[in-house]
Amino acid sequence: MTNTANSSPQIREIGIIMNGVSGRMGYRQHLVRSILAIRDEGGIELSDGTRITVRPLLVGRSEAKLAEIAARHGIEDYTTDLDAALADPKWEIYADFLVTKARSAALRKAIAAGKTIYTEKPTAESVDEALELARLAAAAGVKTGVVHDKLYLPGLQKLKRLIDSGFFGRILSVRGEFGYWVFEGDWQPAQRPSWNYRVEDGGGIIVDMFPHWNYVLENLFGEVKSVYAQASIHIPERWDEKGEKYAATAEDAAYGIFELDGGTVAQINSSWTTRVNRDELVEFHVDGTLGSAVVGLFGAKIQHRNATPKPVWNPDLEDAHDYDGDWAKVPTNDVFANGFRQQWEEFLESYVAGTDYPFDLLAGARGVQLAAAGLQSSVEGRKVELPTLSLES
Repeated sequence: MTNTANSSPQIREIGIIMNGVSGRMGYRQHLVRSILAIRDEGGIELSDGTRITVRPLLVGRSEAKLAEIAARHGIEDYTTDLDAALADPKWEIYADFLVTKARSAALRKAIAAGKTIYTEKPTAESVDEALELARLAAAAGVKTGVVHDKLYLPGLQKLKRLIDSGFFGRILSVRGEFGYWVFEGDWQPAQRPSWNYRVEDGGGIIVDMFPHWNYVLENLFGEVKSVYAQASIHIPERWDEKGEKYAATAEDAAYGIFELDGGTVAQINSSWTTRVNRDELVEFHVDGTLGSAVVGLFGAKIQHRNATPKPVWNPDLEDAHDYDGDWAKVPTNDVFANGFRQQWEEFLESYVAGTDYPFDLLAGARGVQLAAAGLQSSVEGRKVELPTLSLES
């Protein structure tokens, strides 16, 4: 009989092409806080004892930038030749953090090379293009994953726990507030890159945020069936990274109403031209027949119907009731990891196990669809219905 008590666990190293790591999101969240964090902690241990380790290959246009990042973090592999990286079977996964305008062409190459794909969103600039990518990947048998990071926020994980427990009863409505003041760039540098405010460069808060709202709404409350949106360019002139004035051609605020499958109505304001007067930069207020909740990035508070006050409108008398005091804080009761890393780990585990992964390119296409419908709604001044997308041609 073979003695396996002292056998070493099987180690599976996965090579990951990481394209666009010199950008803010690609570098901070995906490289440093996800892949390198997994690498530095020895990988991911699966239930069968197998350990997944990761080896990144940095890809970008500037060899000097890549070399500097690689040296800083002890990374052996980097290249400016994406085609050569995709042709090498050592690199199993292609991860894309490029600007939206460059993403589709790179994803097409990765699909043609048969690589497993993990990508930021939006996955393309148009619904047709996003849906075509999903269909190409399915036809090629390529496993895909699209970043759904907001679902992994501690506050939204607490919210999901409340939903799954039946706390709300029938959910009636969702009100979301997201945003903050982004400086114009003249007397204080802007906190966001200037391309965000130029539609010709793929900018605009609808393209940026509506794909997020789509997966948050469909995974927590119900599929989005229609949208009515108003896009606004509140600040028409801004100053770029070189201090030069430019015309802001992309909307810096969007006000949307979303009808969900099952009857829930969601209203979400997204703005880079608002000054924050709430506990966190994003908050969702959810009302149900049995209770309500307000959640943010981290915090969550609830009010059950048995603890709901009975306000009476009287504009002639000052209301001294402390409405904030009627809410109870939801305990954490868990340890929440960085959301980007948590999703990376789930995707890697699904890849090794060969299981279905729900947040795929078709899910990404639905996010692009909502953004396109929101822009259409704003231009036409009407509610826009969202047809169901399918991999069938």
